[in-house]
Amino acid sequence: MKRVGIIDYRMGNLTSVFNAFRAVGADVEIVDHPARLESFSHIVLPGVGAFGEGMARLQSEEWVSVMERLVRREGRPFLGICLGMQLLASHGTEHGDFEGLGWVPGDVVRLPDHGESLRIPHIGWNDAVPVRHDACYREGFAEAGVFYFVHSFHLVPKDPTVVDGWCEYGTKFAASLSAGNLWAVQYHPEKSQKAGLQVLRNFLTV
Repeated sequence: MKRVGIIDYRMGNLTSVFNAFRAVGADVEIVDHPARLESFSHIVLPGVGAFGEGMARLQSEEWVSVMERLVRREGRPFLGICLGMQLLASHGTEHGDFEGLGWVPGDVVRLPDHGESLRIPHIGWNDAVPVRHDACYREGFAEAGVFYFVHSFHLVPKDPTVVDGWCEYGTKFAASLSAGNLWAVQYHPEKSQKAGLQVLRNFLTV
């Protein structure tokens, strides 16, 4: 039976993510201790906030070793959302230089500033244009989906073929990526209405 465990490392409001998974019929729980993650088939790492603080909490609360075993070695489906996507990178450059999980080689960098025409942070609705339909957009996306973004930084993967959806906001950046059992989205599917719920449905098919 598919069960979704949402990691609670105290980085953002998890209730909306929980409610979105409930809306698509998932058996879902918010998991507040690493030992409890064992019983879930699908693992979700959401997050809002700074890269360094996010990694510090994952490490200090002993999530990393459990995630490494369940996701990297056992291959359980994983979805990173917003900061949860960025933490997959090798390094983050927000308020310093910090090591990430390193699951997706690359760096998290700030969006370029274009003055009054495109303010940072990037907040609002934008298209994510699929370039692959084997993961996030496997069903329900014949064309671009419209999603809700809130971020100032983005992940630049060393291997661009992991990107399955692109967004334009002053620059072209990875809206989503997938590599095997790893899925990640820069936007907030839980706030993206129909399109966001479809991405969650697609994740549950893995």
